[in-house]
Amino acid sequence: MTLQEELASFYQRSGFGDVVGARTLTVPVYTGCMLVPLPNIETRRRFLKYHDLHHLVTGYSVGRIGEGEVSAWELGTGSAFVSPVLGVMNLIALSTGLVLEPVRMWRAFRRGCASRNLYPAATRSEVDRGRWADVGALRGALLERRSGGLLAVRAVEFAAYSSIAMLIHAAIAVPALIARFVTDLTLGYTFFQAVKPKKRADLY
Repeated sequence: MTLQEELASFYQRSGFGDVVGARTLTVPVYTGCMLVPLPNIETRRRFLKYHDLHHLVTGYSVGRIGEGEVSAWELGTGSAFVSPVLGVMNLIALSTGLVLEPVRMWRAFRRGCASRNLYPAATRSEVDRGRWADVGALRGALLERRSGGLLAVRAVEFAAYSSIAMLIHAAIAVPALIARFVTDLTLGYTFFQAVKPKKRADLY
């Protein structure tokens, strides 16, 4: 399959719809134990196709842990230096991954340190012009194509990203948890039903 065909197949398998890149005005974002609807801002729409291609290239899933991994990988490749807003979106997903599987987040980040991303404008143009025929070709061009840098330096960078991610996580998750708790009580749930964690099947 061509790159666009593989991307369309990925969207169908993931339940994203038939139209490549199509999304609603809001998007549910993994934040700890909850899916919180956040605005689907222009920056996200601009980079979404290339983020989804990163999923195909790296093999990381669209579950909570997989989104954390691809975001950690993107941060390792320098996504925050392409767009600070994009970096913040990566940090939101990273925060959930850190809560669930911190070691996997570190591994994905280290992998990203030796890889390239598709976010620079020139690279996005090359993708759109069809420079890479399929995911295999794209994978060969992106993964582990440079030095990963000094481990100690990158570890400090990851620690900084992780700290900021958890602050962002708290700023989003705490109000969302309070809102869900109040809503559940209003709907007639008992206190214990309201505080009981919801079992999820979308971690991976």
